[in-house]
Amino acid sequence: MSNEKVGFVGLGGMGSGVVKNLVAKSGCPVTVFDLDDAKMEAAVENGAERGKSVQDIAANCTIFAICVTTAEVVQELSLGPNGVLTAMQKGSVFLDHTTVSPEHVDVMNAACAEHGVLYAEAPMTRTPIHAQRGEVNVLFGGEESLLERLRPVFDAYAENIFHVGPIGHATRLKLIHNYIAFANVASWCEGFALAAHEGLDMSKVIGIISAAGGKSGMMDLYGEATLKRDFTPHMSLSNAQKDVRYYAEWIEQAGLPGFMAQTVHQTYALASIMGHGDEGCSAVIKAYESLSGVEACLEDEKKS
Repeated sequence: MSNEKVGFVGLGGMGSGVVKNLVAKSGCPVTVFDLDDAKMEAAVENGAERGKSVQDIAANCTIFAICVTTAEVVQELSLGPNGVLTAMQKGSVFLDHTTVSPEHVDVMNAACAEHGVLYAEAPMTRTPIHAQRGEVNVLFGGEESLLERLRPVFDAYAENIFHVGPIGHATRLKLIHNYIAFANVASWCEGFALAAHEGLDMSKVIGIISAAGGKSGMMDLYGEATLKRDFTPHMSLSNAQKDVRYYAEWIEQAGLPGFMAQTVHQTYALASIMGHGDEGCSAVIKAYESLSGVEACLEDEKKS
């Protein structure tokens, strides 16, 4: 059992499952905050304590965990005269589960050091379904000693804990992973739209592709749901766009060609502009459909 007191901010798809398992398995007291009161209430019903404010949580925990939408939101909550870093105890840990940018990691690591706080870079992979089951992957970048302090906490909700190297490496690897995953979704959505345009039997599409080199984890997760017109936001399109944007900016800053990255980002940006940002990531297919005048779906799902 860990002696840590955990504060957790951000009860979205991943955060809600993480908190549920933290309460059930870690033995740590867990205080939570989210702008959505219904999500707060659900966490309290699972055994968490309702926080009065983000600053109050920060002042009364030894591990302040955050899992929100963007690096910009993390910095807005953390930095400045009213940021949570000013309230945190020296020697406590700022545990950043948000998918962010390499630049953000540098900014937050330096800011935490100025306040005597340890910055823990720990993005997660897998889906909200895995978070509910306590089966996420945690990618950790930093010192082994900090990882060992956090391991009892991670063990409550992670199936795999990967120490990927020094600080900054976890975010870089997460962005590469997410870029490849979301580029894959965009590519098969384009293929699905073309198949529909050409009148192919959509019931055969996934099976044929998955029987050879086109098989992918993202198609396994979302391919059939896409053809059934199920765009439940397990992984939202707006978050996919954000992650690909961070990757595209990073590869440009690194001085490497990022032609595909820009194309994938603009594809998701177009789908978001069309109003699909709050849907699942495979709703990117709707951009292709709007431009081609087709709907890629199984025969039973066609609109009458």
